[in-house]
Amino acid sequence: MVRTQIQLTEEQAERLKAVAARQGISQAEAIRLALDFWLPRIEQTSRRELRQRAMQSFGKFRDIEGKTDVSVNHDDYYVEAVWEMKGRRDPR
Repeated sequence: MVRTQIQLTEEQAERLKAVAARQGISQAEAIRLALDFWLPRIEQTSRRELRQRAMQSFGKFRDIEGKTDVSVNHDDYYVEAVWEMKGRRDPR
């Protein structure tokens, strides 16, 4: 086994603890099971599918009026928009 450290939101930590308790397993085992379930699905996602998903996201966010650096800082604006859609503040 390889030891690693992750950061979870409070909600994730609470949910993880509850699931692990219900299943009678450790939190580490619950994380390993989740990764075993999730990783093959991500690995099977083709580059074409990822491109298609990205293309579908175009135009789904509000205009950024007065911003002249969007082509350079688009990732930052995208993250900011996603956090805003979720009703949260960007933790950065």
